[in-house]
Amino acid sequence: MIIGIDIGSTTTKAVSIEDGKITRKVVIKASDAITAATGAFGKIVIENGIKIDAIKRIEITGAGASQIGDNIFGIPTGRVSEIEAIGIGGMFLSGMSNIIITNIGTGTVIIEAGERGIFHFGGTGVGGGTILGLAKKLLPTAGFGDIMELAKNGKLNQVDLLLGDITDTSISFLNGESTAANFGKMLDTATHGDIALAIINMVYQVIGVLSVFAARAKNTDRVIVTGNGSDNCIGQKILADISAMYGINFIYPEFAEYTTAIGAALKN
Repeated sequence: MIIGIDIGSTTTKAVSIEDGKITRKVVIKASDAITAATGAFGKIVIENGIKIDAIKRIEITGAGASQIGDNIFGIPTGRVSEIEAIGIGGMFLSGMSNIIITNIGTGTVIIEAGERGIFHFGGTGVGGGTILGLAKKLLPTAGFGDIMELAKNGKLNQVDLLLGDITDTSISFLNGESTAANFGKMLDTATHGDIALAIINMVYQVIGVLSVFAARAKNTDRVIVTGNGSDNCIGQKILADISAMYGINFIYPEFAEYTTAIGAALKN
């Protein structure tokens, strides 16, 4: 058995891999890398009754990986670069190679993975952290679940400047409902729900369009979406609209939130 641990800036995930299959997975929140790594390891072991001698090794990746030593509780522990872990995990979960992987976390990273290797294509500082940060100042709540609940009843035309606001005709493949400027209207009547939806819309439009550019640059029509931000029903709808405009397919594999931890466990 191999344990893969992904230490993120806000959450840490751990998975167990046996015979090339994902057998267990856990998520925890912790304030520092050592607490996160040992806490995630302890949770997956204790909750599942795993015997320590059944674990061959532990592989650590993510922001705090460099702070972890060569063993955890006497088990050999290695470190895997986050880019490589995302690439390995994305190919494994999708069953595809020669792909673009967009990993949405606190920020967003775009990876090219395939027969030539795994490469950091680019990315953006826009991601889940952007949603939470803006919500903290613009909304009465900064809890992610509450933000999503507010956004369900939001209307973008109260906050965003739409193409239909400035012209009676379509431009290229864009229609009157297409965004001309995020937060470019901001009516005094805009509700918290309208603002919540506009924040999420802006973040996922940026991520979606950058992903389209990456896919087109690599002559592919598919993007594998992974990370915590892959499991966002409003974000998925926004990406679906971008897919319809640009002809790029966004694919959400099972266990996509655990991609990086899975890739770390599968490295060797």
